[in-house]
Amino acid sequence: MNVEEFLDRLNDLYLPPENAFTFIDVPEIRYAAIEGRGNPESEEFEQARKWLFSIVHVIKPVVKKRMGNRYAEPPLEYLFWGDNDQDFISGDKDCWNWRVMIAFIDWITDQDFYNAVGVVEQKLGQAPVSLQLVTYNEGKSVQITHIGDYSKVPEICSELYEDFLPKNGLHPAGPYHEIYLNDPNRTAPAKRRMVIRQPVS
Repeated sequence: MNVEEFLDRLNDLYLPPENAFTFIDVPEIRYAAIEGRGNPESEEFEQARKWLFSIVHVIKPVVKKRMGNRYAEPPLEYLFWGDNDQDFISGDKDCWNWRVMIAFIDWITDQDFYNAVGVVEQKLGQAPVSLQLVTYNEGKSVQITHIGDYSKVPEICSELYEDFLPKNGLHPAGPYHEIYLNDPNRTAPAKRRMVIRQPVS
């Protein structure tokens, strides 16, 4: 997906309606990503977030100059999955696999990325081994926007997996996906916004 197509579809991809599951065909998107395993509250997970935010901070002025008013800072996104379905359903987060990622559409070149990694390494030390640019194509997915405290997320997931998907003859077809539209560390619980997305078949 090129820059113009991505920007034209921002609302569809990142601003689905609240309180109602909707369908979307997610195109192939390029990301900067770091993968790991274990509890998302771990230091490794936090370091992954810090690394990606730091890279974006380095690249942002260059890209903003290229894009002008069409520049939109991408949100932080998480994928979660287990080695088998039960690992994820049971809520045993120590068994989870995860990927932290930020969209890097083609307004950011490979060289921009590698240059930024070099700058960040001077501050944070050696880059995580799994840090890379990847392309990911979710395809047909179901998503919803949640606004408010994250304690309500399990209820939404229960409705999604136990009610909406079965009623529509659908099954999960890829990792569970969360997209954070604002920084929870800087946003009051009542104003936090996130997209919950699940690829389906």
